[in-house]
Amino acid sequence: MPRHSSTELDYRTLLGQYSWVAERDHNCILSPDSDGLLCGLLMSHYLGWKIRGFYDGKVLAIKEDVNPQDCIFLDMEIFRPNIRSVGQHMVMYDKADLPSNWSNFNNCIAANNLRNYDFKNDFKLKYPLGTVHVLLSILGQDRTIPIPKSAVSPLLYTDGTFKNQFNYPENCLSWLDFLGANNTNSPLQKVFLDRHYSTYELMVELKDLFSQINVIGGGKRGGDKIKISDSRGNIANIDSRTHQLKPATKTQAETFLRMLADKTGWTFTPAHWSWGPYQTTRFRKGSVKPGKARYNALLAQNPISLAIISRNSIEYTIDGDKVL
Repeated sequence: MPRHSSTELDYRTLLGQYSWVAERDHNCILSPDSDGLLCGLLMSHYLGWKIRGFYDGKVLAIKEDVNPQDCIFLDMEIFRPNIRSVGQHMVMYDKADLPSNWSNFNNCIAANNLRNYDFKNDFKLKYPLGTVHVLLSILGQDRTIPIPKSAVSPLLYTDGTFKNQFNYPENCLSWLDFLGANNTNSPLQKVFLDRHYSTYELMVELKDLFSQINVIGGGKRGGDKIKISDSRGNIANIDSRTHQLKPATKTQAETFLRMLADKTGWTFTPAHWSWGPYQTTRFRKGSVKPGKARYNALLAQNPISLAIISRNSIEYTIDGDKVL
């Protein structure tokens, strides 16, 4: 994987190695939260990608006639050399002593890996935005991507980006420089640098967005995601007889996607989104406290995916059935 330690990402090098990220008509699998759904909407609108399923770290739900190894996973890092993925989590423990199977990430565009950032040395500098912002910066290299004023609130809302801007301004500015947000052709300029809103107006806009999400969720949390597993890792909201997403869950998801489409201008094309019948697989998900020996032991188990989410936890998923 090429290292990009300079002040700005070398997109030409990145696209030379990961040309698939800018190609048309791929199948993809999303994380079922607002970031993943925005990624799917973006790639469907500009490149005609088809959303074939969802993976939340506990359950994979994929259209029955689709091979997951032929799909591109968005908003997650898949630890398999033959599977393409794009994510923004920290996955490297120590850049000076990589495990022997580190090449499993060779087909993964991982934001922190692009800057060679690891837990041991760089945790406080880890990527603070969403995966959709990485994809926007890449796609914006060879096309104009308009960002209307109405798109700013969902693009700042996802993954708590607006919180990180004010909690970690120095780190956010460093990453925006790295992604080239100051360049006039970058769609990130319209998200982060344009004077769309005063601080007060942005708070009002975010408040209205929270209200819309609350209504979509029926007054409960979760209107901005698709729940495919419960807290114990059991399959949720997929009918056991038809293997389809349950009608109420599908309606909520489509309502949220139409709201995002209206705000961003990225067309929601129902034919691009598969709601079943799915083949579903439960995986074993766990967590360990960060430590060199524990990390190496974990990677020796060949997990599907992992993320160092805090100084106290590495979350991981083990594929006992060898689906991926």
